[in-house]
Amino acid sequence: MQMKNILLLLLLAFSSLAPSATAGSTELAPKFEPLQEQARAAHLAAEILTKYHYKHVPLDDTTSSKIFDLYLKALDSEKIFFTLDDIEQFETARTQLDDSIYNEDLSIPFNIYNVYRQRIAERISYARSLLKSGFEFNSNESYQPSRKKALWAKSQSEMNELWRMRVKNDWLRLKIAGKNDKSIVDTLDKRYESSLIGISKFKSDDVFQNFMNAYTMAIDPHTNYFGIRASEDFDISMRLSLVGIGAVLQDRDEYTTIRELVAGGPAALSGRLNIGDRIVGVGQGEKSTPVEVMGWRIDDTVALIRGAEDSTVVLDVLPVDADPDGEHKLITLVRKKISLDKQAAKKSIMEIKEGDHIRHIGVIALPGFYQDFVARQKGDKDFKSATRDVSRLLDELKQDKVESVLIDLRNNGGGSLDEAVELTGLFIDKGPVVQERDSKGNIRVEKDDKPGLAWNGPMGVLINRASASASEIFAAAIQDYGRGVIIGEQSFGKGTVQSVVDLDQVAKNEKPKFGELKMTIAQFFRISGGTTQLRGVTPDISLPTTIDTDDFGESSYENALPWIQIQAADYVPTGDLSALIPKLIARHEERTSKDKDFQELNEDLAELKIRRTKNIISLNEAERRKERETQGERAKLREKNNKVIQNGKTTEKNDNVVNSAPLQDDGLQSNERNINADIALENLRKNAKDPLLNEAVNILNDEIGLLLADPKLTDRVLPGNVRH
Repeated sequence: MQMKNILLLLLLAFSSLAPSATAGSTELAPKFEPLQEQARAAHLAAEILTKYHYKHVPLDDTTSSKIFDLYLKALDSEKIFFTLDDIEQFETARTQLDDSIYNEDLSIPFNIYNVYRQRIAERISYARSLLKSGFEFNSNESYQPSRKKALWAKSQSEMNELWRMRVKNDWLRLKIAGKNDKSIVDTLDKRYESSLIGISKFKSDDVFQNFMNAYTMAIDPHTNYFGIRASEDFDISMRLSLVGIGAVLQDRDEYTTIRELVAGGPAALSGRLNIGDRIVGVGQGEKSTPVEVMGWRIDDTVALIRGAEDSTVVLDVLPVDADPDGEHKLITLVRKKISLDKQAAKKSIMEIKEGDHIRHIGVIALPGFYQDFVARQKGDKDFKSATRDVSRLLDELKQDKVESVLIDLRNNGGGSLDEAVELTGLFIDKGPVVQERDSKGNIRVEKDDKPGLAWNGPMGVLINRASASASEIFAAAIQDYGRGVIIGEQSFGKGTVQSVVDLDQVAKNEKPKFGELKMTIAQFFRISGGTTQLRGVTPDISLPTTIDTDDFGESSYENALPWIQIQAADYVPTGDLSALIPKLIARHEERTSKDKDFQELNEDLAELKIRRTKNIISLNEAERRKERETQGERAKLREKNNKVIQNGKTTEKNDNVVNSAPLQDDGLQSNERNINADIALENLRKNAKDPLLNEAVNILNDEIGLLLADPKLTDRVLPGNVRH
């Protein structure tokens, strides 16, 4: 059958997906249609991916089937919008998506998305209708919070029942948190209405982004498509800077609301803007008339606020304490380069008392391996770099006379390969750091060529399941060199190399139209020969796992590359920790068996695992209240146990952390709370106890004690390095 006839039949099939009985007032217009430049961008991306991707995956019916499944998963992973009837109608398109790309006709994915958008509107409208009659909570009904492994609802009535349970759970959460029925109805109706408003703001670019990522991720999990705006955000995350006013914004009740003012930025320095102020208009130039942005998507508003350095932006602002009809104020600001320091490396010093002596352990938390590539290429001596920041912090820690250093890479998803290599060079003299193999089998060894070390004393690296890519390169190199103790969880397992391809440069477009591809071009291997792919880095000393490894990590992807091994690079370990690690493990196990914080963490993780496995929440009010009371009593007991009396004063046992009991569920979403209360809650979570960090520091303290007591052990662990 010719492609044109196939598409006609598919379009007729999709048009037969009639709205349900609740859809009378939920029709959305206009329907999305693919743009010509999107179809051309998809075709160009396919040519590049089939020729130059590391795996050389053809775009054929098999790949089309994978794209189909990933596209539906991206749209409705919890299976709460589409019914089985919808899926069966879509099935006719399963092996046609490759033809859609090559023939530059994206009608199929766009029509699927149009049905998706309509189904969301129907489900939300049905949810709102349930608020009129309310619920009773005496029966033994239950709710399934995760439906990722569930089957598609077979009928409209089954889908309605799923949504009845969802709404009932939302209601019960607010009820148990102390809200009355009127407040609950108001809160939920506003929440659901906001969802409807949200889908009305979907754009053609959203459809294309979702579809293209379904295609790219059908090849491998870390190949992605970036639209023009997503590409800009990626660049900002790497260089840790942008040009703007220096304000963190949040969408609240259709207003673009100021959540944070960046110290030293134009907004903060003006003295005229406050947390909670609402930006209702944005103008370009000192004498411009602001364009109203009330009800806009926040990314559209942000795009207007950003601009060229030293250019002027005018903000029409409704103050935080003003009514919706209150007096506005016009604020003129000059855009400046804003450094995102909160996402940069930071240091702290933790104290451990050993008899009459207090030891100081330096901690450097590194959220990402960032680098301002453009500034470096231009020869800017002050370009932003993770390695430069860590080097500066190490100098400061040496001045503070710390005895060991811990590099905290938890939740560090990676970044620049150059930064991973250069950062490793701060802790080794010279030598290979990582091996890289391309699709043709060519192997290149990335080396640290700079002599000398920024830190030559004892060290450790703290990782978790979310430590990936460049984090794993660094941790693996430190482990292979025997340079430091690796502590924490099995890391993510991302051992692939990506390069960004600018599709507009390839097409020689004068203006941005096509976006970018982040494409896998090679694979990482440790200098010892094994890859970090799939298996990640195994810590020398394991800490409790806080993430469900079945749902998160490279091993959770069906199309992940396998683990393989190549020949080891030519390197010489700088230390031998084989005799040290068993001693550290023994002390770690003895200490944590008596440590209340660790016991509490293990209790919480065990309970969380049971809940995940059970995947059922009771909708019986008495049962839920009993659970809440039990949690509250346990929290009070913990708080009492975590306080000690010294000199007649009650203080926390560990002054390095803020004691916070598990927070009680208030049933609200972030943008439903008072903004100051929400910020306070966020800070409370950030400053909560961190038993994993505390234990990592204790392990490094143990190392110092063992090395001081045994010169021969020191010679094995730190040959030629500084003695402490």
